[in-house]
Amino acid sequence: MLEAVAILLLCQLAGELIVVYLGWPVPGPVGGMGLLFAGLMVRGSVPDNLADAANGLLGQLSLLFVPAGVGVMTHLTLLGNQWLPLTASLIASTLLTIAVTGLLMQKLVGRGDGQ
Repeated sequence: MLEAVAILLLCQLAGELIVVYLGWPVPGPVGGMGLLFAGLMVRGSVPDNLADAANGLLGQLSLLFVPAGVGVMTHLTLLGNQWLPLTASLIASTLLTIAVTGLLMQKLVGRGDGQ
């Protein structure tokens, strides 16, 4: 299990380094997740120890939201002052996500029917 956690942390570190070096506007862990995904695609399967470690982390996922919740509570007055742009961006991004997902699903389902 220690080996699997080390793999996860190394992917995150590599993602951080790549994102910082290339100046990409995404968080480093997202880059690391992409590297991990690419590595698993090349391998063709997920090793059992890596799956066990990932499932263990997913079991504690709710704890990872505590820092975000504390940040929201700390900046509650700032969020209250900016409620209109925040609400507008949340609604717009939700509608855009639904639209893009719907269009993508139509395209992908159409491929499955031989179209």
